[in-house]
Amino acid sequence: MSETADTADEATALVQEAFGLTAWRPQPPPPPGWQRFSLVHSPAGEFPSFEDRRYDAIKASPPTGCVVQDFGGCFGLRCERPGARLLDAVAPLCGEIRARYGLLMTGLGIEKLWEWSQDGPDGWGAEIVGQLLLMAAERGPKLGYDVEDLVTYLRTAAGARGA
Repeated sequence: MSETADTADEATALVQEAFGLTAWRPQPPPPPGWQRFSLVHSPAGEFPSFEDRRYDAIKASPPTGCVVQDFGGCFGLRCERPGARLLDAVAPLCGEIRARYGLLMTGLGIEKLWEWSQDGPDGWGAEIVGQLLLMAAERGPKLGYDVEDLVTYLRTAAGARGA
């Protein structure tokens, strides 16, 4: 018996399964108008463990469309939420988490912020931009900047009108 694969990932999965191993297979893309992403709580200067009690409420009742996950000892969520673009789905969820659980989510799980991909408003590049913006939202106020200061900075630096 022989099988063929359309992608390298599929070929790798078929070989793993042939040897009785559990194969990793990428999920199909989310439906149109939905985004799939991770959110992590890793506040600057703190190192709360996944078991920290501040996560008890969100673990017991995570936001709709999200499942709790341990990200290497950090608390996180894997989510599939509505949004025309990635940031359109992330921002309201972060606001919901802040209001409901008192947590300011600090990232999208991106570790190599210097990497870049110009793959559109829902791809890897968008995740990196989202990560940087969440970090600024958390760290700016610790330095005395409020949200309006950050918005003004971004508008001015980008040369946008109304700066």
